[in-house]
Amino acid sequence: MKAILSVLAMTALLFMMVSVSWAQESATIQALATVVSTLHITGITNLNFGTVTLGINKSVNKNVTGQAGQWDITGNPSSEINLDFTLPTQLRTTDSLATMNISFSNTDASYDDGSGGGQSAPVGVLNPNGPSTHNLGIGGLMSVWIGGTVHPSISQTAGDYAADIILTVAYTGN
Repeated sequence: MKAILSVLAMTALLFMMVSVSWAQESATIQALATVVSTLHITGITNLNFGTVTLGINKSVNKNVTGQAGQWDITGNPSSEINLDFTLPTQLRTTDSLATMNISFSNTDASYDDGSGGGQSAPVGVLNPNGPSTHNLGIGGLMSVWIGGTVHPSISQTAGDYAADIILTVAYTGN
């Protein structure tokens, strides 16, 4: 009888242990993250006004190949980026003694993300006077062009003038 009670007690204990394990389940998931590729920006073409005449403003249209300034941007396809221009207000001679005013209108820049017609028929217009947010194309590319206007005075000093135009791009995280 003791043997039967022992077997029954062991069976009951085993049954309780099995019951407990049947009441518990677990599942596993993974934590995932994708790091986007680095943004690259390359200055392709300088904004070139060529020869200017004393007292006569000269403009370059953003759609003119070889004269409009151009940058090419590469990064993670379709990612949202912020574009922010740092624009000069004056060009200077190499000795920095003479200056010439330069200006940029709200429509003096444009961009193409591969879905438009390039520089002559870009996807959209950019206001270079303030930051803007756009998406890289599905190929991870974007080209940006800029034009502007120089304002030589009637007594402008002869010489070569230059100033930096900087385009800063950054992922927004969206």
